Amino acid sequence: MQMSKVVRLEPGMVVRLRKSHPCGGNEWEVLRGGVDIKVRCLTCNRIVTVPRQKFTRRIKEFLPPIEE
Repeated sequence: MQMSKVVRLEPGMVVRLRKSHPCGGNEWEVLRGGVDIKVRCLTCNRIVTVPRQKFTRRIKEFLPPIEE
């Protein structure tokens, strides 16, 4: 069994993923953490829930939080 490092994901964080969303965007805002991660596409505002392990493998970089 391979041990992966734990990535801390908190609401409000913005990440860029390796693969783009069908709308063309690849920047996502974390809405909720846990076993499943709930994220919102910053291009089309679609909200999806992704298993944590799958999501953390797809993270390319962390971006500064968005200003509201």
